Amino acid sequence: MSNFLIFSVVFVVLAAVFLTQCVKVVPQQNAWVVERLGKFHSVLNPGLNIIIPFIDRVAYKHSLKEVPLDTPSQVCITKDNTQLTVDGVLFFQVTDPRRASYGTSNYIIAITQLAQTTLRSVVGRMELDKTFEERDMINRSVVSAIDEAALNWGVKVLRYEIKDLTPPAVILQAMQQQITAEREKRAVVAASEGKKLEQINLATGAREAAIAQSEGEKQAEINKAQGQAAATLAIAQATAEALRMVAEATNAPGGMNAVNLQVAEKYVEAFGQLAKQGNTLVVPANLGDITSLVTSAMTIVKGTQSSQKSAVPRAPSQSAS
Repeated sequence: MSNFLIFSVVFVVLAAVFLTQCVKVVPQQNAWVVERLGKFHSVLNPGLNIIIPFIDRVAYKHSLKEVPLDTPSQVCITKDNTQLTVDGVLFFQVTDPRRASYGTSNYIIAITQLAQTTLRSVVGRMELDKTFEERDMINRSVVSAIDEAALNWGVKVLRYEIKDLTPPAVILQAMQQQITAEREKRAVVAASEGKKLEQINLATGAREAAIAQSEGEKQAEINKAQGQAAATLAIAQATAEALRMVAEATNAPGGMNAVNLQVAEKYVEAFGQLAKQGNTLVVPANLGDITSLVTSAMTIVKGTQSSQKSAVPRAPSQSAS
């Protein structure tokens, strides 16, 4: 009875060990490589898997997730013989577990070394200033070179990113001086451009002001001339109208008497003004005979009217038949 119990316990233990070695549960995003008697047999996918204990064994376990790999910093020499310390990070993913297991002894070391050598080659073909401007091109070149070689290792290189580019302290100081000089140059150019624009604006403003002033003066002269012409025309029209009315009044009954009276008044007024304005007075010989003077003036007026009437052409008279 005791032997049977011992045998049962041993059987249960062996069964438990057998089941443990037989059943394999693979986590998600993982792949296990199984060897049978030292030779590749299969790749276990995520989930429950059955293998033969003591004949099959899990030789390699690979994660299928994207893995960031920090590449060690290294000193690269640029095309213009300047040392440059470069530090970057590489992102890769295992795509073929079989090749990742048997393509290389250590694919992580392989892609790290290849990234460093490729980076030195790419930087060596560029000048120092270009390395700061062409980071994207450097990253693409490194990824393209590594990805082509990593296909035999069952690894897919997704991207490479440069974290830091550090030139020597002397170069940094020279670059800082160059940046300072460039900024000072831009400041001087900007100030000169501002002064240039200021002078242009002032000249343009002065020209426009002079044009506006001349246009105003021109318009003022035109308005003044038009006003003087209108005034002269109005005076002329008023004078002509007054003369016409005087002529009509003279030809009217009693008009000559009124003219005689006005001439006599003007005569007396003129002599009165002569006495007030000067010490010397010129007096005609017949000063007391005002009536004769008025008569002489009226004779001249009548003679003028008669000459004007005689100047008007008359129509020829028709003879009686």
